[in-house]
Amino acid sequence: MSFFSYFNRVLHGYSSGSKLLVLCSISSGGLIACADAHSDGERSAVEHNQEEPQKKRVVVLGTGWAATSFLKDLDAKSYDVKVVSPRNYFAFTPLLPSVTCGTVEARSIVEPIRNITKKRSGQIQFWEAECLKIDPANKKVFCRSSVDENLVGSDEFSLEYDYLVIAVGAQVNTFNTPGVLEHCHFLKEVEDAQRIRRAVIDCFEKAVLPDLTEEERKTNLHFVIVGGGPTGIEFAAELHDFLHEDLLKIYPLVTDLVKITVIQSGDHILNMFDERISLFAEQKFQRDGIDVLTGCRVVNVSDKLVNMKIKSTGEDVSVSHGMVLWSTGVGTRPVVKDFMEQIGQGNRRILATDEWLRVKGCEDVYALGDCATVDQRKIMEDISTIFKAADKDDSGILAIEEFQDVVEDIIIRYPQVELYLKSKHFSNLADLLKDSEGNERDAVDIEGFKLALSHVDLQMKSLPATAQVAAQQGAYLSRCFNLKSKGKHDPEGPRRFNRSGRHEFRPFRYRHFGKFAPVGGEQAAAELPGDWVSMGHSTQWLWYSVYASKQVSWRTRVLVVSDWTRRFIFGRDSSRI
Repeated sequence: MSFFSYFNRVLHGYSSGSKLLVLCSISSGGLIACADAHSDGERSAVEHNQEEPQKKRVVVLGTGWAATSFLKDLDAKSYDVKVVSPRNYFAFTPLLPSVTCGTVEARSIVEPIRNITKKRSGQIQFWEAECLKIDPANKKVFCRSSVDENLVGSDEFSLEYDYLVIAVGAQVNTFNTPGVLEHCHFLKEVEDAQRIRRAVIDCFEKAVLPDLTEEERKTNLHFVIVGGGPTGIEFAAELHDFLHEDLLKIYPLVTDLVKITVIQSGDHILNMFDERISLFAEQKFQRDGIDVLTGCRVVNVSDKLVNMKIKSTGEDVSVSHGMVLWSTGVGTRPVVKDFMEQIGQGNRRILATDEWLRVKGCEDVYALGDCATVDQRKIMEDISTIFKAADKDDSGILAIEEFQDVVEDIIIRYPQVELYLKSKHFSNLADLLKDSEGNERDAVDIEGFKLALSHVDLQMKSLPATAQVAAQQGAYLSRCFNLKSKGKHDPEGPRRFNRSGRHEFRPFRYRHFGKFAPVGGEQAAAELPGDWVSMGHSTQWLWYSVYASKQVSWRTRVLVVSDWTRRFIFGRDSSRI
């Protein structure tokens, strides 16, 4: 009875305008309560909640390097974050060539995206789906589920956004070469690496069947790599080691029939590296018996032949193959091409952003990683406004003291200036204003100012489509999002030369920490900061340590290191699985 007496007292405490109905079920012990009106206190609480500002909706497309880096550092409590990607995991793509040959297992380089996002403060929702269309006019994205179509429910849905982050990466660029899509393998996704691994084993299994001629066996065991960039060269090196350290012990009858050929349109492989590294790789491949055909352009690929033209002579040459890997660069995905048409960038090859990673011609949309390029503004486009902003007394003559006041803002806003100073070995920007004989000047006019900076823009370079660039862009953009409210009131960026005030944030600045090129035989080459070049066995161990440390979780770090250890002790796995 004390229980009912208690509730009787509680009920009498409410005003007559708030009737409370309580139903008790003795058999089930359930309790249901409902009120037909809100008390004054409840009403004020509801009104207070309605007055709270809604969180801005952030939609992220992709789970690659750029998107994952952005999500890892984003303050998700401040935004309503939604992620859409056909992959529900992050893949450590620099190790894909190792997956093709069983040096590293596929599961070791992937981390479920939900494992990454659940560690963040605030909620991040993820849907495994592909973005089919971006509607910037209505701030919507239209998506279709990647899950099994036989399951019930609609596959298509749309999401509205306040901010959109496009980080869908790029697709393989075939240059519309006939037969490439039908007869070549690619190496962009984990599934690609697994297919290549099965194809390599298939070539050997077919080659050792009875009743095949020697020519047929040679054809099946001829592996062709089109493209002499880092991915193609690393795959060739991994494949060579896999064949000679593991497969030829299992298939001894075909030892003398295996061949690897690299076809490169340029004059050297790894031509984006220092020329010493290119030469080192070519000499290493020559010792290993890997054919390198430079100056050759592939014109078409069939199920049996790769047809190419030698640039120097115009001669047509064909080589038979058992398997072809196409690794010649990247192109824009269809959904991004369609988006570019809508915003007036249809004549461009790749989506352009400004230095703050905002898509040009589209408000509140950002693009990161391989799907976009930073369109750095030329200093000569703003040279007159810079001069006018620095010339405080409007004398038409810029004194050195006036110039010094804007030096820091110029270097931050136009990174090519700093590169130009380094190339000329100038200690500071004032050295640019010296006369033709190298003498210092007290002041310059507008024409002298233009002349001094006329060659600066020659230092402008496009950023490479690498994981390093994408990861830095994601981290940069998440910081901008985290400090958006602060940036409006207390901007940290350089001054706006074409109008008053300052930019909210500093523009994105890429910091190059070096790049690696494994060439097989436990040897690698590396370009390190400060124009250092390292080659040999010690560089391979540096590669191991760097790639282990860059894993996104301790789980993948342990798995990758254990795979490397297993390979040293037991060799690679030669099964198709």
